[in-house]
Amino acid sequence: MLLILRTIYIIIFSLLVCVFGSIWCLFSPRNPRHVSTFGRLFGTMSGICGVKVELRKPAGAENYGNAIYIANHQNNYDMITAAKIVQPPTVTVGKKSLLWIPFFGPLYWLTGNLLIDRDNRAKAHGTIGDVVEQFKKKNISFWMFPEGTRSRGRGLLPFKTGAFHAAVAAGVPIIPVVVSNTHGKIKLNRLKNGLVIVEMLPPVDIKAFENASVRKLATHCRELMSAKLEELNAEVAEREKNGKI
Repeated sequence: MLLILRTIYIIIFSLLVCVFGSIWCLFSPRNPRHVSTFGRLFGTMSGICGVKVELRKPAGAENYGNAIYIANHQNNYDMITAAKIVQPPTVTVGKKSLLWIPFFGPLYWLTGNLLIDRDNRAKAHGTIGDVVEQFKKKNISFWMFPEGTRSRGRGLLPFKTGAFHAAVAAGVPIIPVVVSNTHGKIKLNRLKNGLVIVEMLPPVDIKAFENASVRKLATHCRELMSAKLEELNAEVAEREKNGKI
């Protein structure tokens, strides 16, 4: 029964947000501030899913300015966890096929997100130029998943270098965001699904890697995130064990 009630709620809530959100965005289409607004709206579903999401940000995170945020990508539940910490004005870089998801696709485009064709290597590389150009024109940040796909419990997958090439070309810092494990953790037929910690790390200054390869920058960021993911998972396990959530 709980599974059915939650599923109905999620479907109705998502449809309402997508439909009325798309209408709202028509008054200021492609405004990058919309992403944070609707990301946090979707994030409110964490409560109905029985998940406590704890957000952690460095002091002054609201004033970082243009940057590229990179995060681990686990599954569809990123919509109710990682989405809660998106800072305005930040847009995501997602695959072009998202546009064709009923109801969600139009909202995704109207909120200003950047769509890429991952099946076309030339166009995918051209996205780096698009990102750099947007940095020149606007006060904007980009949110990217350097793993390139959902990890689905496979840990932190190897990083692709697109986000790091874009950061170097635009001269902006990289800000890692790490979400503790959600794979197999959230079950809609269970009342409480425990704790998830979403932590934003301090900016990585790309100037320190001016004389190094982009791959070394990507490796450094992955090592930072991997260590933090292990730390957060251990903390979550300990707090859930002791009932301190």
